[in-house]
Formats: sequence, C-alpha cells, structure tokens
Amino acid sequence: MATPRRFLPSISLLSAFESVCRTGSTLAAARDLDLTQGAVSRLIQNLEAQLGVTLFLREGRRLVPTDPALAYARDVVKALDLISRGSMRVRSATGGGTLSLAILPTFGTRWLAPRLPRFLAAHPGVTLNLGTRMRPFDFEEEGFDAAIHFGEENWPNAGFQKLFDERLVACCAPGFLAGHPVDGPEGLLTLPLLQLETRPTAWVTWFRQHGVEGRVPSGMLFDQFGTMIQSTIYGLGVALLPEFLARGELADGRLVSAWGDATPGDGSYYLVWPRTGERYPPLQAFRGWIAGEAADPDGTANLPG
Repeated sequence: MATPRRFLPSISLLSAFESVCRTGSTLAAARDLDLTQGAVSRLIQNLEAQLGVTLFLREGRRLVPTDPALAYARDVVKALDLISRGSMRVRSATGGGTLSLAILPTFGTRWLAPRLPRFLAAHPGVTLNLGTRMRPFDFEEEGFDAAIHFGEENWPNAGFQKLFDERLVACCAPGFLAGHPVDGPEGLLTLPLLQLETRPTAWVTWFRQHGVEGRVPSGMLFDQFGTMIQSTIYGLGVALLPEFLARGELADGRLVSAWGDATPGDGSYYLVWPRTGERYPPLQAFRGWIAGEAADPDGTANLPG
C-alpha cells in the first residue's frame, strides 16, 4: 500500500528542517543551504502544515525544536544519509563511487596509508574516506562500508576477509634495557609493563607462552599503539608491540627486544563489511586489492618514501 503523500515530505523540506535543528536558526540554515532566510522559513512552515505538527518554538531569533521535532530529526538525518549513500552507490556503477572505511588508528597510519596510493592509482574513480574506530559498531548506524578489525570472526552480521595473523615482540628502548638488564621472561615482571586498553590480557598470554604463570603487574595504560610506541622509545617501560607496526623502530635501533623472539598474538586482522553491502563495487575492488597486499604484509619494497 502506498504511503500517504502527507507523510512523504520533499527533500527540500527535510533538508531545511535538518539544518534548522542542527544550526538553531533560519539565518544559519540559510547560509548552510545557500538559500534566503525567508525561503528557509517558508520551507519550515510548509513542513509543519504538511505534518500538522508544531516543530519549533520561536524564542527571539532562535527556533527551539519541540520534543516531537527532536525525535523526528533523528529519523530524518538517518533517511537523508541513507539517500546520500544510495546515490553514491548508483554512481559507483559507472566505475566511481565512495568507499567509507573504518580503520584502527596505528594500523591505518603505519600499514595501510603507505599502500593506499597503489589502490587509488588502480581505481581512480573511487573516493576513499577514512575514520578511526577501535571497537565493533553498527554499520547501518555509522555509515561505513567496511572496517579493519582485530580479533576473531565475531562481528555481528558481517562478512569477513582475513588479512594476516599478529606476532608480538616485547620491546623497550636500548637505554632502558641497559639500565634494566633481563636474563629471562620472569625478569620483565619487575619492570613497568605498558598496557593497551583494548588488549587487557596481552601480557598474561605472553608470559604464559613463556612458561610464566601468576599475576602480571598493571602498568601505564594507552588507547593506541602509536602513543605506546613513542612512550616506549622515551624509556617509560616495556611494551608488547605487533612486530609489523614496530618494524621501523626495531630496524633503526630506537627499540630493541627486551627478551625473546616474536610470538603469536591473540587474534588476527580482518577486513569486515555489512553483508547487505557485499556486492558494492568499490568494496569489491578494495577487497581484491587488500588481499594482494596482505599476502605479503611485511613487504615494503614498493612503498612510497
């Protein structure tokens, strides 16, 4: 059954409504939409007349959304975003399109970003947008087409493409190690152990792999590997770092292994995407490209710089 016309306002009415809700006035919305203030006021009045609901209270020069308007605005924002993304997907059928990718911060800057020029050169019609997310999220709510995920295949309602496993190295600065010599894994228990917020059991697993059981002391907490790496270089303690992320610092001597070789981590890196968007052409292009890059995750032969 067709929806009554009064419940299907035009895009111009909804855009004006969303802008006034966001900016707080018809004047600001007019600048936002490149319209006159009078035109925005008429659009809001027409929407209120069409719906039969008062959407704003006039307080001086400001328009204050009513409670029904605030609830309606949440739906309108989602609908406009959905239409926008749908339009970009239509464009992708001609070889272009936009791919919105959520990345893990340090993975994105150290591993992915140096390789992206190759993807963009091979797919010049695709626009790539990046945003950082460190935990699983709702693809529909966030508007991403795919994400880089670390862990297991436990992202709800998502497709998975494994990139590579993680190997960890207990690292510290050379000067720090000189002042705190270590003759076995137990020796690290007396040193400040830097922790990553999203990997609370990483050190426990590392010690267990080396035959050391017992309570692992807590240490300075970080939310990103990038900050942890820099803090380790400055001698704040020992960090358990993915080998591929710390390779540059290990190669130039700013970091050294505190003890032992690289050991397997607790998870792997994946490209994940909403199952409903699996056939989206820019995503298919990116999946094929990143599979080739991940086949040699440590390779740096043809990277820029």
